[in-house]
Amino acid sequence: MINIKLSNGANQDLEEGYWFYESQEFGLGDYFSTHLKSDIEGLKISAGIHRVVYKDYYRLLCKVFPYAIYYTMEGKDVIVWAVIDCRRDPDWIRKHLS
Repeated sequence: MINIKLSNGANQDLEEGYWFYESQEFGLGDYFSTHLKSDIEGLKISAGIHRVVYKDYYRLLCKVFPYAIYYTMEGKDVIVWAVIDCRRDPDWIRKHLS
């Protein structure tokens, strides 16, 4: 069984995304959180099949929002390090992952 762990940074990214979408329209933050958490839970089945995009970080693209989930694998553990808006500058993303 694969275990999923969220880093503090990933939790903070999810919270920032929630508040961004909630400020756009009431309830949209919950919709965002539901979809991102569903995608993260899906890693229990699909971890490791995604493209490695930077160092040893895999990238899962969210199905509904323009966000990417960056994770690594350590044995049976999947560690989610970041949940980032894909519209960010690639240099900013690399710095965020470092």
